[in-house]
Amino acid sequence: MLKLLSLNGQKGWPYVQRLLVGLLQFLEPFLRNAELSGPVHLLYKGTLKILLMLLHNCPEFLCGYHFTFCNVIPSSCIQMRNIILSAYPPKMRVPDPSTPNFTVVEAPCILSEIDAVLKEKQMKSHLDEHLSMRQHDSSFLNGLKHSLLLPTSEADLAGSRYNVPLVNALVPYVGLQAIEQLQADVSESQSNAHSAAMQMFKALSCELDAEGRYLLLSAIANQLGYPNRHTRYFSDIMLYLFFESDQEIVKEQVTRVLLERLTMKGPRPWGLVFTVTELTKNQRYGGLGDKGS
Repeated sequence: MLKLLSLNGQKGWPYVQRLLVGLLQFLEPFLRNAELSGPVHLLYKGTLKILLMLLHNCPEFLCGYHFTFCNVIPSSCIQMRNIILSAYPPKMRVPDPSTPNFTVVEAPCILSEIDAVLKEKQMKSHLDEHLSMRQHDSSFLNGLKHSLLLPTSEADLAGSRYNVPLVNALVPYVGLQAIEQLQADVSESQSNAHSAAMQMFKALSCELDAEGRYLLLSAIANQLGYPNRHTRYFSDIMLYLFFESDQEIVKEQVTRVLLERLTMKGPRPWGLVFTVTELTKNQRYGGLGDKGS
């Protein structure tokens, strides 16, 4: 595997990516249903060792394909996700995540085709149109909730009422479009894209049921990786949803998604630790950690 990854020009990376995705897809039904007896348990432990080997020997590979790998891992496999999201470029000097109001301008390396599912479901063009509009159409957001649901026959097989790959694609795609326009010099584009993204995330977090909201927040947490502007943007989104929501269930589920990852044994992603630190210590967000002292 390492020989394939070390080929010039990253020529072997797509092959290793497909092999690893195939392994994770094979494990997915067993992991989702917590059926880890006998050989499956040994295969799971071996998969964790492979991911740890990649984390130490080729972290940039995990960085580039983090979306693809997280997309085929069940939501219950937190440790596996943490390993993937803990990767960062080997030449990077990672700052202390407790640094308040940390800013970063570096763009992430994303090798996955994030919008493939959106194109397949014919949602991409509608999303792009909505993100570019000055006046945002509430009917689009109402329809979006239903677009994320699976037909009953497919839901029984998938083990979820929601199209999880679609939720996982929607979140980073919307965020990336907003980030791209925020980097532009056109103030109107900045305002349109950013406000549309914030409105969409807030509306979904308030209007989805508990299962859908958990999947949405998990998809956001999947973007909390190494220090870059992508990580910082989604960290701000998570904090925004916590402090701007007037629904306690939203605050509770944000807390759950963050803490279940933070308390898991093994490596913890930089963006996760940074977000929890901001949530509990930074006075900009209320300084929750200081209120109990």
